[in-house]
Amino acid sequence: MRSLHHCQSFLNHGFPACGSAAMRILAPVLIVVLAAAPVQGEDWPQFRGLNRDGKSPETGLLQEWPADGPKLLWTAHGLGAGFSSVAVSGGSVFATGFDSEKKEGMLSAFDREGKPIWKTNYGAEFDDESYAGTRSTPTVDGGRLYEWTGMGVLLCLDAQTGAILWSRELAKDYAGVPPRCGYAEAPFIHRETVICTPGGKDAALVALDKNTGKTVWTSTGFSDLSAYCSPVLVKRGDLNLLVTITARNVDGLDADSGKLVWSLAFDTTAEDPNHSVAPACGDDWLYVTSGHRDGGQMYALSPDARALTRSWTDTTLNTLHGGLVSLDGYIYGSSLRGKWVCLEAKSGRVMYETTGVGMGSVAYADGMLYCYGEKGTLALVRATPTAHEIVSKFKITQGEGPHWAHPVISGGRLYIRHGDALMVYAIGRGE
Repeated sequence: MRSLHHCQSFLNHGFPACGSAAMRILAPVLIVVLAAAPVQGEDWPQFRGLNRDGKSPETGLLQEWPADGPKLLWTAHGLGAGFSSVAVSGGSVFATGFDSEKKEGMLSAFDREGKPIWKTNYGAEFDDESYAGTRSTPTVDGGRLYEWTGMGVLLCLDAQTGAILWSRELAKDYAGVPPRCGYAEAPFIHRETVICTPGGKDAALVALDKNTGKTVWTSTGFSDLSAYCSPVLVKRGDLNLLVTITARNVDGLDADSGKLVWSLAFDTTAEDPNHSVAPACGDDWLYVTSGHRDGGQMYALSPDARALTRSWTDTTLNTLHGGLVSLDGYIYGSSLRGKWVCLEAKSGRVMYETTGVGMGSVAYADGMLYCYGEKGTLALVRATPTAHEIVSKFKITQGEGPHWAHPVISGGRLYIRHGDALMVYAIGRGE
């Protein structure tokens, strides 16, 4: 039987958390984490939001909740088993789940008021005796939806009808070896391509034409296995650098060609690598973490982004799968030890380490951290390095299984997925 903490990785969480600190006078070109597609400012169209950094640009949100939590607007049941969060785009909400009777994965769409729009069964999905369910959050790009299954199949669906437009068995096509708990990353859209990590020989990563599914490039000359991480993109000059963590390396590839720009050995002694959290990013740095073993490592990024140098290491913020938020020169997240931690990015100094709601996932909006513990308590915390101040908290009581899906903030609403159920709360001051 697979261990609890190992299989937490399949939360679509390898997932990224990229932010950007204040502009430095001698480094005027910022790292920019690019969103998947032009969308509404309040949309959350992919894993961890517009920029894959766990941060929402929304303001005017509640700074305190009632004792029993914010107002529950609607609940949807019947999503199926799953650990992935939802995507919200153009007034629709998209969620994946596992149909245990048909033994198939399914994608469901709802309107803003919770009315079902469509449901599409798409075939085999990860069916583990302990943790059956979907791992990957869908990515919305224009009128299309992209889903990477735990079995290594990439699907493209019509976002309005749920019709499958094309699919590719990437694990099979590129002889990829799936991670122990199934593929879990969220598909990444770059220009006219969709990128995934099948982990094959000369094809650790591949890019497909997002309209047809035809191969555009593979990472020829670079072979490594997938380790659950969802890539992020940083831009320096004409370089579009795709950053991810594979089984044995921290990697930077040219997103336009698939050419390896740099690769640094990381967590090389792990029997089953679990790198579910993508690097947190600042103007000139990358922070990477391995929750099971190595903890965190900070790297200085060269001005042209073509080289990395390790600055410091840390064993406090060894985030397993809950994501990181970087904000104003500080990094926030939870550790495998069940503590909530804030680090100073420049020095690695621990600003605080405290229990909070226990190990969980994090999102940010309007000066507040949304900390969702894996045992079901959701806390509203002031985003300040001076202390982990919980302003409000309440318990998620619907759904079943571990609370591993990340919080989603969109249009003054908070979306919490727990197993088969989706709860939607009003967190805007005008709701």
